[in-house]
Amino acid sequence: MKNTVVLVMSGMLMLLLQNCYGQSASKQSEQKKATEYSRTDSAPVNKSNQDWQKILSPEVYEVARLKGTERPFTSAYEHSKEVGTFYCAVCGNALFKSDAKYESGCGWPSFFEPINKKSIIEAKDNSHGMRRIEVMCGRCKSHLGHVFDDGPPPTGLRYCINGVVLDFEKAKTAEKKYSAGKKANSGS
Repeated sequence: MKNTVVLVMSGMLMLLLQNCYGQSASKQSEQKKATEYSRTDSAPVNKSNQDWQKILSPEVYEVARLKGTERPFTSAYEHSKEVGTFYCAVCGNALFKSDAKYESGCGWPSFFEPINKKSIIEAKDNSHGMRRIEVMCGRCKSHLGHVFDDGPPPTGLRYCINGVVLDFEKAKTAEKKYSAGKKANSGS
């Protein structure tokens, strides 16, 4: 009897851990992209939440449009050391460079500064009885996370971002695409 209980409890724990740590970057790349998704266009994107819900995966929609929060320690990007650029998974807007990423231990990918001031929007957030600053995409106004003033130099800021609303492109991949495009345009 005791062995049966231990087996059942172990199985339940394994299922719980699999569900908790089951989110990944590959799942994000499988989601459909909006027709407005672009890593070069900076024009504002205005869609209703109803329209976004038809396009985005349930996990991305929950965080980006309903201001949810993914479970801590579940993002494939939390401990990523790859060199490249992080983009909004909803619209493709460039948000953060990997050299601004650091290990904060908070459970979500953390950055000390955005790519530029226009890449994000900050707004007061007094929900859940807390005073925080919400961070949204500067192009589509999707919820990304929050910024806190307990980060490292040079800014002293910690942009605590939900990994599920991030796309990532390695620097070498971007360089290859750029070079290929340049060759195609020059006719060589």
